[in-house]
Amino acid sequence: MKKRQFLHAIAFAAATLTAGSALAQTTPIKFQLDWRFEGPAAMFLTPAAKGYFKDAKLDVTIDAGNGSGGTVTRVASGAYDMGFADMAALMEFHANNADAPNKPVAIMMVYNDTPASVMALKKSGIKTPADLNGKKLGAPVFDAGRRAFPIFAKANNISGVQWTAMDPPLRETMLARGDVDAITGFTFTSLLNLEARGVKAEDIVVLPYPQFGVKLYGNAIIASPKILKENPEAVKAFLVAFAKGMKDVIGNPASAVGDVKARDGIINAELETRRLQLAISTVINSPNARAEGFGQVSGPRLSLMASQVSDAFNTKSRVNPDVVWNSSFLPSKAVLDVLPKK
Repeated sequence: MKKRQFLHAIAFAAATLTAGSALAQTTPIKFQLDWRFEGPAAMFLTPAAKGYFKDAKLDVTIDAGNGSGGTVTRVASGAYDMGFADMAALMEFHANNADAPNKPVAIMMVYNDTPASVMALKKSGIKTPADLNGKKLGAPVFDAGRRAFPIFAKANNISGVQWTAMDPPLRETMLARGDVDAITGFTFTSLLNLEARGVKAEDIVVLPYPQFGVKLYGNAIIASPKILKENPEAVKAFLVAFAKGMKDVIGNPASAVGDVKARDGIINAELETRRLQLAISTVINSPNARAEGFGQVSGPRLSLMASQVSDAFNTKSRVNPDVVWNSSFLPSKAVLDVLPKK
């Protein structure tokens, strides 16, 4: 009897150790979005909802954000392991915080083109970038399009612009009521926000930065040096799971927005589906993305962006493109083959 009890005890201990080992293999990752739970957040919420992260032995928590600058800062502080942020904001942080011990690094490009654009109402008479000379533009001071406007202005010989600052919820309202001549913002954000304020789509002029000489990259997945060093396999597993989810999101945006609705029940699913579809068609499945490959960047283009950001943002030091980007964690080309064929 004692021998049997002893064997049972050993078996129980072994089972406990095995279970504990399985739990220990699950890596927690805190992930910070760039913005609220809107359509594009499905890119991360769908792989979470479908269990792709869990299958990769990752315990991923996803929080809403309030701008790319905040996301970069929070990942740098160690509050988050990874995040989704504008590449220009990441470059600016690097160049202005040379001594920071934990500067985040971009490891996968998602928005191959900046979503920034200038938007105006047709009744303003603005039809081309040249029509912006001497006009009054509005945007929050931290808006990506406003920060990068000097690059857009240089490419299109624009001068004499006057800026009006406001909180994000007031941007489209001020344009609709004529307080400013034009605004900057992400196309898939401001365009739909204007429509929500009663402005008809045919009455809006959109001047996307990529179509007018601005070759900036948009948002990328960023990670802290700490997790890259201490758990590189978890980071690689995250990117594989994310890519798998992206294929689902691109294939069925309406279904993917259901995963966003599950996180924030007050969103307008139809509106957010349109927002997601617009993001996919303009900056995710763009000609540049198809040419360079999803998730990847072109070295010369990244170097050009680093130089342009250094000038436009007036950074303390020049941006070094070699330290803001690390492609070594990217999955295979087969895994990254998520864009639909033409």
